[in-house]
Amino acid sequence: MASFQASCTVLSTNPRSHSSSSTQPLSAKPSHLFTNPRRSHRFQVSCDAKKNVETSQGKIDRRNMLLGLGGMYSAANLVSNPSAYADPVQAPDFTKCGDAHDVATGALLDAKCCPPLSDKIIKYELPKFEVLRKRPAAHRASIEQVAKYEKAIQAMRDLDTSHPEDPRGFMQQANIHCAYCNGAHDQVGNYDKLDLQVHNSWLFFPFHRWYLYFYERILGSLINDPTFALPFWNWDNPKGMTLPPIFDKSSSPLYDEKRDPKNNGSAIVDLTFSGSTDPLQLVANNLSSIYSEMVRSVSTTTDFVGKPYCAGSTPSPGGGSSENGSHTGIHWWVGTKEPTGPNKFNEDMGNFYSAGRDPVFYCHHSNVDRMWTIWRDVVQTDIPKDITSSNYLNAEFLFYDENKRLVRVKAGDCFDQRKLGYDYDRVDLPWLNYRPPRKAVKAKVSNISDTKTAASVLPVNLKDTVRIIVPKSAKGKANEQLVLEDIQTDTTKFIKFDVFINDEDDKIEELDRAEYAGSFAQVPHKSKNTQGKATISLKLTDLYDDIDVSDDDTIVVTIVPRSNGKDVTIGGIKVIPVPTAAQSS
Repeated sequence: MASFQASCTVLSTNPRSHSSSSTQPLSAKPSHLFTNPRRSHRFQVSCDAKKNVETSQGKIDRRNMLLGLGGMYSAANLVSNPSAYADPVQAPDFTKCGDAHDVATGALLDAKCCPPLSDKIIKYELPKFEVLRKRPAAHRASIEQVAKYEKAIQAMRDLDTSHPEDPRGFMQQANIHCAYCNGAHDQVGNYDKLDLQVHNSWLFFPFHRWYLYFYERILGSLINDPTFALPFWNWDNPKGMTLPPIFDKSSSPLYDEKRDPKNNGSAIVDLTFSGSTDPLQLVANNLSSIYSEMVRSVSTTTDFVGKPYCAGSTPSPGGGSSENGSHTGIHWWVGTKEPTGPNKFNEDMGNFYSAGRDPVFYCHHSNVDRMWTIWRDVVQTDIPKDITSSNYLNAEFLFYDENKRLVRVKAGDCFDQRKLGYDYDRVDLPWLNYRPPRKAVKAKVSNISDTKTAASVLPVNLKDTVRIIVPKSAKGKANEQLVLEDIQTDTTKFIKFDVFINDEDDKIEELDRAEYAGSFAQVPHKSKNTQGKATISLKLTDLYDDIDVSDDDTIVVTIVPRSNGKDVTIGGIKVIPVPTAAQSS
C-alpha cells in the first residue's frame, strides 16, 4: 500500500522586523548584495491534517481547507493516518538503537553505529559568547589554523585507541551521522516501523548545524583552545573549487584513503554530475547550479529548507534545493565510485553511513551551513525565511558535548549561528549575480517534442532522457512553478537528474543556459523501505523571462538523467501558480 506524504497548510504569516544590527553581510563586496532591504517573514506550516483551524468564519476542518487551495492539494496528498502527524520528531531513544545496514547488500555494517549510553540527559543551555569563533575558508586557512586543526583531529583519532567508548572519539563522532541517517535509530513510538532520518526534509539544516557545533567544540576542548573554528570548504567560489590541499596529504590526520583518486590535486569540482572535461565549463556549471538552488528555482521556504517531516510520518518527504544540489554533488564527487572491498561501494563521503569517517565531511558541511546563513541573511527575496510551526521548532536531537554529557537540543534554537558563538570569514559570492543570459530566439515547442501529453506518458522511468509537454496554468509570462511529484527512487543508489524547459539545443553538459530549471539528487543510504518517494518544486518565473514564453499555453519539460536514471520513476508533473505567502508549504 502506498504511503502518503504529510500535507501542510499555512496557519499564519507575520511580518518580522529585521534590524541591520542582526544581519551581517557574508560578502566582502557590497556589489554582491541586492540593494533592497531584506524583507523577512515567518510562516507556519503544520503536519497535522486532522486538527481544526480557526478562521474568520469559525473553525473548519483542515482537510476541507486543503482541498480548497486552488487545486494545489488533492485527496491523494492527505495523510492516510492524520492523527499520527500531530507532533514534532522526538529525539531518539539510544537504548533502542539497532544495527545500521550496508546499502549494497543489506548486510550488517562492519562497525556499529549506536552511541554510548548515558543514565542522564540534560537540556542544553547555550553558553554566553563574548567573542565569536570565526570559521575560515579552507583554501585560505593560515599555517597556524591548519596546525591546530590537524592537532585536534589527531587527538580525536587517538581517543579511538585509548578510549573507544569515549563519545568524543573520531569514530564515535562519525557514527552519529550513521545512526541518524542509515536506519539505526527508529522514530519514538514507531519502533521497527519507521526510521528516524534527518535528510531529505526540513530537519536537514538544523540537525547538521547542531552536529557541527558540538563537533567543533569537542575539537577545541581536546587542544584546550576555545577559539578553535572549523574551516569551511568554499566550493561556491572558483578559488575553492578543488579539494582543499590540507586534506590531500597522506601523512595528515585530515587524509582519508576512501576518496575518488581522480578528484584531487587540481581537479575541478563537478557539483552537477555533468561529466564535462572543460574546467571553465565546470566552473560555469557550478556557479549556475548554486544560483539556481539559492535564488532562481526557489518559490517557498520549504523549497529551500526541505519538506515538513513530523512524528509518525514517512521519512524523506523531499529535500530542499541546497541539499538536493551542491550538498549531494560534493558527496558524489569526493566519495569512491568503485568497490573498495567485498560489498563496499560509494565510501566514505559517498554514503550516509560512512560519510563522517572522512574529515572533509565536516569541512563540506561547514559550507553547507554557511549557505543556509547566506540564504537567510544575504539573498533578498519576498519568501519568508523562518518557519514558526511547533512541529519544526520543537524537533529534537541528542548529542554528546565536549564534557561528555548527553544533551537534548531543539531545531528552533539554532537559527542564528552567532548565538551559537561562531560566524564565517567573508568571501566573495560570484554565484549571487550569475543569472544566465536571456535566450536570443524564442523556442518552438513543436520542434522539441511530439504530441504526447503528460497524462499519456506518466509515470515515466528515467533510463533515458524524456520530454513531456505540460500545460501552463496561465498563458504568457505567469508567476509559476514546476512540480515533479511522486519521485520514486532506489535509496541505495546515487541519483541525479536535471530539468530543462523548452530546450532546443540539447547541450546537456552546459547548465549556464536560460533553459536550465533545476535538479534533484540523492546520496545512497539504507532504510526499512528502499523505495524513496519525494516531491520537488522549481520556480519558473525568472526562467520564463529569460526564454520568452509569450503566447504559449504549454511548455516542454526535458529531464536528463545523470546517475542511475533507471532507478528513478516520476509519477506526476504539473505547472501551478507560485503559492502566495499564505499558501506556502
